[in-house]
Amino acid sequence: MHVLFLFLDGVGIGKKDPASNPFFVARLPVLIGLLGGGLPSLHHRSLETEDTTLIPLDANLNVQGLPQSGTGQTALFTGINAPRIVGKHFGPHPYSTLRPIIEAHNIFRRVQQAGLRPCFANAFPQKFFDYIAARQSRMTVTTLSCKYAGMELRREQELREGRGVSADITREGWHRLGHDVPVISPHEAGTHLARLTGEYAFVLFEYWKTDHAGHEQRMTEAVDDLERFDEMLGGVLATLERTRTLVVMTSDHGNLEDLTTRTHTRNPVPLVLTGRGHREAAARVHHYGGSAPNLTHLLPALMEVFEDDTGLGGHS
Repeated sequence: MHVLFLFLDGVGIGKKDPASNPFFVARLPVLIGLLGGGLPSLHHRSLETEDTTLIPLDANLNVQGLPQSGTGQTALFTGINAPRIVGKHFGPHPYSTLRPIIEAHNIFRRVQQAGLRPCFANAFPQKFFDYIAARQSRMTVTTLSCKYAGMELRREQELREGRGVSADITREGWHRLGHDVPVISPHEAGTHLARLTGEYAFVLFEYWKTDHAGHEQRMTEAVDDLERFDEMLGGVLATLERTRTLVVMTSDHGNLEDLTTRTHTRNPVPLVLTGRGHREAAARVHHYGGSAPNLTHLLPALMEVFEDDTGLGGHS
């Protein structure tokens, strides 16, 4: 068994309103097919089919104010209630006092401690490394987790080899930065992600454009970003071995689902589980969170999935 974690920044469950929610405008045949022909909304938050389970996760974590990426991603990727620790939601980067928590408990380190190999699939251009060298305090939770787990971030070479995926999926952003790398289709990017699951027990891909589109309040951009992700998801599912892979999709806070506001929302975020053991994984999330699971309940559930899958180390 392997786990492919597709993280979409700033995606909540919103109203079934095409005027404000791009999910009900975009053409999403892959996702809608997985969910049995429907999409979640605030009036219909949970869905289940033979192959897929969708449950809502609370991103507020009993803290006042609007959820933010720094504390939300820390909670999601460590299983610890970060906003409660610092007394507020904070972002986009993690609060300084959260760094020891990220160092000790991040998901990459947890996978390593289980004797397995994790992979952060995103590839970064040189401009990113120059920026981080000058501003270490501006690292995101995911990149900081890689640093603490001793994992090298992927660069242009891995992107060219198909062993890394651009944050915008198609690599068009690399061209705008002056990199002469081939632009690819979202479907092909999905095949690259799926192939990585054959090498690693745990693969994480981060898609931040959804949060950006929500802040910009542009329906056209939001729809394009969702359709691009859906096509990539199609490439993933057409390539990976679904009988031995659990695909996880979720977010850190709401935003994109309500284009009437530039800010984040307090809406729940969708947790989509599809492939091997999706029902068991959902049951474990509910074991930790009861009838109202939140961001902190996913990581311990995933670690139990790994621990219970005998023989996983042989495929890592």
